[in-house]
Amino acid sequence: METKAYAALLRGINVGGHRKVPMAELRALLTGLGLGGVRTHLQSGNAVFTAAEEDEEALAARLGRALEERFGFGVELLVRDHAYLSAVADACPFPAASLEGRQLHVTYFSEPVALANLASLDAAAYLPEEFRVGDRALYLHVPDGLGRSRLADVLAKRAPAPGAVATTRNWNTVVRLVELTAP
Repeated sequence: METKAYAALLRGINVGGHRKVPMAELRALLTGLGLGGVRTHLQSGNAVFTAAEEDEEALAARLGRALEERFGFGVELLVRDHAYLSAVADACPFPAASLEGRQLHVTYFSEPVALANLASLDAAAYLPEEFRVGDRALYLHVPDGLGRSRLADVLAKRAPAPGAVATTRNWNTVVRLVELTAP
């Protein structure tokens, strides 16, 4: 059976010394699940691997159960294949090549973004910060970085996809995950 490359995007681990998931242990866990070519990127919960399975939700559920068994706490995560990651990067509505990685972010969602939740947002009030919606993704341009962004806080409170798993990566990581999952 042919394998396919995926990225697992773990949410909220290794932040401020909480919910620790050492990358070496994550690699061992994924390898133990029979996944191939396992690699991690940074300490913030990015893993790439190959698998014969094609159902991203089933893979995410399997990984989530294994993580909870191993580390004793639940970890929300998304699994996305190379084609999706590449399409999201290619569809970026902002001039990514002329921006620093810290100025551009993508929030990946498990479900489509509910545009109705964002319709009443006065986007002009947050300029020069801007956002655009993509395929289960929200692009956020923050010239002064995410930590200083007023718009990011407002978007998080409006829950663009209520009940969905959501996790954010800066542009450098977005590009690197595309590279790491490339055939």
